[in-house]
Amino acid sequence: MASQPEQPSRRGVLLGTALGAAALAAGAMPRTAQAQDTGSPAPPLFDPVGAYPAPPFPPQPQPWPGLQSKMHPVPDCGEKSYTGSGRMKGRHALVTGGDSGIGRAVAIALAREGADVALNYLPQEESDAREVIALIRQSGRKAVALPGDLRDEAFCKSLVAQAASSLGALDCLINSAGRQHFHESILDLSTEELDWTLKTNIYSLVWLIKAAVPLMPPGSAIVNTTSRQAYSPSANLVDYAATKAAIANMTRSLGKQLLPKGIRVNAVAPGPFWTPLQVCGAQPEAVVEHFGAEVAYHRPGQPVEIAPVYVTLASTDSSYVAGQVWGITGGSGEPG
Repeated sequence: MASQPEQPSRRGVLLGTALGAAALAAGAMPRTAQAQDTGSPAPPLFDPVGAYPAPPFPPQPQPWPGLQSKMHPVPDCGEKSYTGSGRMKGRHALVTGGDSGIGRAVAIALAREGADVALNYLPQEESDAREVIALIRQSGRKAVALPGDLRDEAFCKSLVAQAASSLGALDCLINSAGRQHFHESILDLSTEELDWTLKTNIYSLVWLIKAAVPLMPPGSAIVNTTSRQAYSPSANLVDYAATKAAIANMTRSLGKQLLPKGIRVNAVAPGPFWTPLQVCGAQPEAVVEHFGAEVAYHRPGQPVEIAPVYVTLASTDSSYVAGQVWGITGGSGEPG
């Protein structure tokens, strides 16, 4: 298993690819040139394939919803490596599922980019959430803890209202929370579990967006989380894959519907990422042991490697991006 080197922020690489052409077309100086002109040191090159842990991983089943702090290896969410540059300065963000995994990495990145952050998570995840709250405050930003279950419509409405009130405004909504549990046969999928997945992944998305839109000024951004499962579903993730396909379509519809209000809606479609979701029933234990081995990188992504994409979609750098789904899938070439 490869040891992790000291990593620079990956914002430059990801942003340069997505926005370099647009910047040149607009007559703007590329960010790399700007960094050279201001004397900023260039980040050292490193091999991305061997930069982070690769399978096999040790057995580590956890009860739902799982704690990041108990995983081996512990996911890297940029706690030590992510460095901001003010791209979200003055912004006010609500992040669901912000205690661990991708949501945690995004919350840390947004704070270090200058945003105040309200964090939603399940009460069982309090210990992981406290770490994130501390990291946000260490960045000099306001952090608001708002635990609760997104399957409750009344809570979703209250969550958005509390976030806006506590932060003083709301102009960024990151929908990262999700429910995934495998079933080898649809005959094993109970109505209760189907309802759990649908309410967590789809109903809450609708409830949160409906509550947020009236509070969001022009220039605001909503970033949803779909999955490669929306495009290449696994046989044992029927309900989860269906919800992720729905999120991708919802993103495209809302991207058109809300743009006249000045609100951009986009989504990120992760491939295999090393998060607590994987060790608490999302996959069979045999899959977890070799998780990520099937992609071109031969390893799962770490949350810190995807957080810059959420930042880019949430920031004004992506002012001409709406209704898009950006796939970060480990070199598979799929859109998600």
